Amino acid sequence: MPAGPRFAARSYGWRYALLQILVAGALGLGGETIVATAYAQAPEKQAPQKQAPVKIVAFGDSLTAGYGLPDKDGFVPQLQAALAAKGIAAGIQNAGVSGDTSSDGLARLDWSVPQGTEAVILELGANDMLRGINPEVTRKALDTILSRLTERHIAVLLCGMRAAPNLGPDYGQAFERIYSDLGAKYGVAVYPFFLDGVAADLTMTQRDGLHPNATGVKVIVQHILPQVEELVAHVHAQHPS
Repeated sequence: MPAGPRFAARSYGWRYALLQILVAGALGLGGETIVATAYAQAPEKQAPQKQAPVKIVAFGDSLTAGYGLPDKDGFVPQLQAALAAKGIAAGIQNAGVSGDTSSDGLARLDWSVPQGTEAVILELGANDMLRGINPEVTRKALDTILSRLTERHIAVLLCGMRAAPNLGPDYGQAFERIYSDLGAKYGVAVYPFFLDGVAADLTMTQRDGLHPNATGVKVIVQHILPQVEELVAHVHAQHPS
């Protein structure tokens, strides 16, 4: 197999990289979405059955883990609360590890996503990009993760990341294409840019200029919530009570 483009393993400051991303412009909310199957209505005199909570694992890096935030303000607790406020039954396990690359995630996949998991919110790749890791390495790791989750019949919402323009157009195109390509390959929903509406906005980030503060996480949750609702609906459609 011919070797892909060679990319030097360069490291860039988080704040500078995210500022570069902001200058490049926000990514649109395109990408494939999961289509939920409609539920059959219960007979008129039959009391509706309560659906069991969908078991979700949020599998990612510091953005998932809630780095620098009180427990209640992290991504997982805020998303859990947003779903509960809409009457959506779901239990979300936080499997975010700060500093993880996609390859790190692959190495811990089996014990981070336990048996009985029905859906995964997959958020990895930011550390790969900021370390200048060859996109083919990132692609291979995410591909393997998705392959294993698919074999286990686990629904997935794949969260994308943008590349900083200072890494060059070749790197940027190769990196950003990973998410749409793998989403199409495995037929999973893709949320194109996890930090949409938050990246490099200093009112939405902590002092490091990268990690979202509580307000930034709230924006992330508001933006991603519709696709998480579709993810839950998809699981219910596949496994009706």
